[in-house]
Amino acid sequence: MAQPSFKKIHLALLVIVLLVLIWSGISPKSYLTWSLEVGPATLGIIVLAAAYRKFQFTTLVYIILSVLCIWMFIGGHYTYERVPLFNWIKDHFHLKRNEYDRVGHFLKGFAAIAVREVLIRKSCLKPSKWLIFLVLCVVLALSASYEIAEWLAAEILGREAHDFLGTQGDIWDSEWDMALAFLGGVLSLLTLSRLHQYYLRLFS
Repeated sequence: MAQPSFKKIHLALLVIVLLVLIWSGISPKSYLTWSLEVGPATLGIIVLAAAYRKFQFTTLVYIILSVLCIWMFIGGHYTYERVPLFNWIKDHFHLKRNEYDRVGHFLKGFAAIAVREVLIRKSCLKPSKWLIFLVLCVVLALSASYEIAEWLAAEILGREAHDFLGTQGDIWDSEWDMALAFLGGVLSLLTLSRLHQYYLRLFS
């Protein structure tokens, strides 16, 4: 169970995420795109809140998931290819595309820490090469599932799903997204596993 001090941090993170969600829903570029972008994250928040008493993640995981939710909410408000800061970066550095979507998929790879925690706490697995392999497999599976969801949206909605897809004319966009999520997963495991173990010991 989370210590009282951590519960306050978790509550603060939830409040921040919900405030950003509310902001993102105020006059977004497209309410259809907004609902498609924020829907998965909002569902995730509901599931995490409902399961909080039975299964509490470490504070590190909640921080990572909060960042991911906020990233998705901002993208939902402006659409991923129109986020102002990244438009400025695109123009200033003469890039071919707004890279907000690419950075977002890279950050989604950091959900590997959440996957790692579930496998350690709910299975017989311990920190090992096999754990790393399985975590990265799940990260790739989740990324592929998201790309399949985008494809289904395109099949159902047609041109109306253009902003949701955010390909910006790149025929290899889905492959880039999955590769970046994988790289994000690798980097998160390399840099955060030791810190994650520290948080896990607080549950023991």
